Amino acid sequence: IGEPAVIAERTGARVMANFRAADIAAGGQGAPLVPYFDWVTLRHPERSRAVQNIGGIANVTCLPASGDIEDVRAFDTGPGNALIDGVVTLLTGGTATFDVDGRLAAQGSIDEELLARLLADPYLDRPPPKTTGRERYGLPLCRRLLEETGLPEGVLADPAASAPLRQRALDLVTTVTAFTARSIAEAYRRWLPPIDEVIVSGGGSRNPALLSMLRAALDPVPLITLETDGVDSEAKEAMAFALLAHDGLLGLPTNVPGATGARRRVILGTLTPPIGIAPRRQGKEG
Repeated sequence: IGEPAVIAERTGARVMANFRAADIAAGGQGAPLVPYFDWVTLRHPERSRAVQNIGGIANVTCLPASGDIEDVRAFDTGPGNALIDGVVTLLTGGTATFDVDGRLAAQGSIDEELLARLLADPYLDRPPPKTTGRERYGLPLCRRLLEETGLPEGVLADPAASAPLRQRALDLVTTVTAFTARSIAEAYRRWLPPIDEVIVSGGGSRNPALLSMLRAALDPVPLITLETDGVDSEAKEAMAFALLAHDGLLGLPTNVPGATGARRRVILGTLTPPIGIAPRRQGKEG
């Protein structure tokens, strides 16, 4: 559905697409790309900011006060909502696919022994730049967690399940929620300079239990949501790629080597002109 030639044919518009390839050609990982948007729109002259997105995977952009784009650092901190969503999906037999308003996590207690094992994940020890995904923090890991804790799938949707079993299921949701919060805070302590403010976006910013844990883990650094700064979380990624397309068409480099590991800054995106519109010829025809 994202084929640029099809979009150009149907809209008659120029289409910028395939944003990751140029960064990869320059030795980068092709991700993350949103840090350019973060730097353009959210940098502050006096406050060093961490812009934390909590989608399926959690990623941070570090914006030093008054910093140039060469000073920006960004990387995936680890799991975002992926483990929370996966565990909830399995425990409810698919009747729920995420923890609405953090209600399940609010009813459980943290299994500190399990949390310590999760925080020993080797990915968290790797220095940036780094990226990860659901191949590491997806349903296979969620199923292993259910097996380790002796929980059957669908237990929270089973009216015959015992109260102790249901409580253990709630404790697992609470524990993976805490894992997301503490892995983010630990990434800051390991890899970022001192931060004055954290701005959170993504689906995780709508989970009160997760935000409460993250605030506690980051205390005394203040935490606000992206909406407080005037940007709708649900629109952020679309806005970011619109900016990449716009600035790429102007010939501006739009990757962030401190985020992707590329050797240099490059223009991201390939241009597909509207189908059937020939490029202008230079000079006289032969």
